[in-house]
Amino acid sequence: MYTANEKRYDTMKYNRCGNSGLKLPVVSLGFWHNFGDFSSYENMKQMCFTAFDNGITHFDLANNYGPEYGSAEKHLGMILKENFGGYRDELLISTKAGFDMWKGPYGNWGSRKYLIASLDQSLKRLGLDYVDIFYHHRMDPETPLEETMVALDQIVRSGKALYVGLSNYDGENMKKACSILNELKCPYIINQNSYNIFNRTIENNGLKQAARECKKGIISFSPLAQGMLTDRYLNGIPDDSRIMTDGRFLHKDQLEARLDQIRRLNELAAQRGETLAQMALKWVVKDDDVTSVLIGASKPQQILENLKVMQAADFTEEELKLIDEISL
Repeated sequence: MYTANEKRYDTMKYNRCGNSGLKLPVVSLGFWHNFGDFSSYENMKQMCFTAFDNGITHFDLANNYGPEYGSAEKHLGMILKENFGGYRDELLISTKAGFDMWKGPYGNWGSRKYLIASLDQSLKRLGLDYVDIFYHHRMDPETPLEETMVALDQIVRSGKALYVGLSNYDGENMKKACSILNELKCPYIINQNSYNIFNRTIENNGLKQAARECKKGIISFSPLAQGMLTDRYLNGIPDDSRIMTDGRFLHKDQLEARLDQIRRLNELAAQRGETLAQMALKWVVKDDDVTSVLIGASKPQQILENLKVMQAADFTEEELKLIDEISL
């Protein structure tokens, strides 16, 4: 039986999520990759143990993380039941619905039927009575925003989630959603969006500013740009890399177009006494707008390496300007 490290809270920093009462660790663990049916269950357990032993209290999932769909939730449910029974109240578990999950017209997007049914399925797979945060996973151009937001409110009122969040929204729609949720007195506290040195979308679509104005948190996924902002590809593409084994999210031509930038950023990281990954993570949480950075990992050692962001020095104005010059 797993016993957590007694000193797990000694080094992690916890940031308040917007103006809510909830705090998130600076580093959170994502289950998008490496928790599906084709990954090692023992490795999954060890990654969860390593994360929690070092103060990572937040595990982030979605209904369709896998592959196969639902398998990441299923595996975490097994890990929680077997090892974390006494620690549930020290964990923040989040999941989402909004992308494709099952066949037919009711297994996608943002209808009341889909969101409520999906969360019921997620809770069964996770073996939980509730999740701490439930997200609508993407904007729905067809379903009325009010329907989606009222569904999120009902989910909280039914006790199936403590807080709600929005993922992949832009600033304009986030503010409209926030207005509805505020009127409902629904505890909407956080936005989850891709954000990294190469991807500044939330700076350009108004989300980052809107979150600041509405006093909501932001948690960044893909902070390392699917591995491009690491030393993994500096000397070529390894045979076991994601580009070679799973071409869904990162393609060879994307990497080759960025290679000179990656090498220049790596040189700057070396001057700071950091790896490229550590510098890239520090960049995401460089200001108070971003509450937490969501890391993925394929082995426990990667989690430990990424946690070194906690010791990273603040950026000088010159360094921030240089990063912009290199990457934009």
